[in-house]
Amino acid sequence: MVTTKRRKWRRRSTEKSMYGTLKAPNPFPISRSRLEKFHSCPRCFWIDRVMGYDRPGMPGFLLNTLVDTLLKREFDIHRENGTPHPYMIENKLDHMVPLNHPMMNIWRENFKGVRATKHGIMITGAVDDIWKSGEGDTEEWYVVDYKSTATNATITPKLFLEDIYKGGYVRQMAIYQWLLRELGHPVSMRGFFVY
Repeated sequence: MVTTKRRKWRRRSTEKSMYGTLKAPNPFPISRSRLEKFHSCPRCFWIDRVMGYDRPGMPGFLLNTLVDTLLKREFDIHRENGTPHPYMIENKLDHMVPLNHPMMNIWRENFKGVRATKHGIMITGAVDDIWKSGEGDTEEWYVVDYKSTATNATITPKLFLEDIYKGGYVRQMAIYQWLLRELGHPVSMRGFFVY
């Protein structure tokens, strides 16, 4: 299909998702992915959240979504049973279990997720999973993020965390940890990526 006629850009956002409008909610919500947009291009973030012109969309990554869904199902079985997943045992993390918390399904749901408000801004993010170790005073939570990859290379921190394009993974983990800490939960500085 060939486009021969130029059309003026239209806003892709409604007024309620644009900061500073009369219909904007207070506190104003900003998702973890929007914060990442600010990190990569502050101008693009401003054009999106204030002016209402978002970047063109990208096709979804079906494989990534399916891997997330399958891993969540698997870990949910162990969450209900209060047992470590075989992956955890294999990696010497058998002192942990998937967290069984009444908010877990909400925290994992896109457009709901974990929420914390600071200075009139509500930061949101949907975690993939949370594992816990200990009980009572020694309880500690670990944010877990599921990742898909097509590489045949050995997965190392240098390859998957220090690479310039993977820095977003570390920022994503840090935001989830911060959100849960803001809600008063015993979150570890340590997190896990499950590939």
